[in-house]
Amino acid sequence: MAVKAFREPLSRERVLAAAVVLADAEGIKALTMRRLAADLDVEAMSLYYYLPSKEALLDGVVETVIMEIHDAVGRLDTTGDWRTRLRQQFLAARQVMLRHPWVPGLLGSRRIIPASVYAYYDGIVGTLVGAGFSYHLAHRALHAFGSMPLGFVQEIFSPASAGGSMEADVAEADLAAMTEALPHLTAMVATGLHDVTDPALGWCDSQVEFEFTLDLLLDGLERLRG
Repeated sequence: MAVKAFREPLSRERVLAAAVVLADAEGIKALTMRRLAADLDVEAMSLYYYLPSKEALLDGVVETVIMEIHDAVGRLDTTGDWRTRLRQQFLAARQVMLRHPWVPGLLGSRRIIPASVYAYYDGIVGTLVGAGFSYHLAHRALHAFGSMPLGFVQEIFSPASAGGSMEADVAEADLAAMTEALPHLTAMVATGLHDVTDPALGWCDSQVEFEFTLDLLLDGLERLRG
């Protein structure tokens, strides 16, 4: 008698894990119910039992990555002072985002914020208040941090967001065309072209700049706390 091959039961967690793998490999635009079903070797309709729409799938993917950040932060040493703890936490979140560079753009498009995001930021406020900050100053700190607790910064200038090219030679040509009209912005952006060895999540979101900004904010908050 032939023995049937074991197939792992389908679950919401398994579907979302496969969705993250697919987006990592081919980008978020490749993530469709039909393609995801093919990767899981199931019928597309069977996915709707766990995720009733494409929007639910995208929300679930965001939730999955946020929980990955929670897990990464949970493994950190929490014996340091507040600055060390938050610095390690934000950098751990960034490592997650570097593994999933499509997530920052997806986060900005979602209408529903997962409850896990609120819990994550609640922990940050708890760290600040525990270190002697008032809730008022902790609120100000969250505004200053922006999206950095999640491991990325929202870019002001990005060729991709304006429909331009991220290719170095094309970007340089665009900069040359802007030189006369926008001399200071052009010079600033030109000096910001990043080393290829510096991990980046976007045009102007490199690891070096992320850590510079993070340290600047933490140093400023320490002066205000004193």
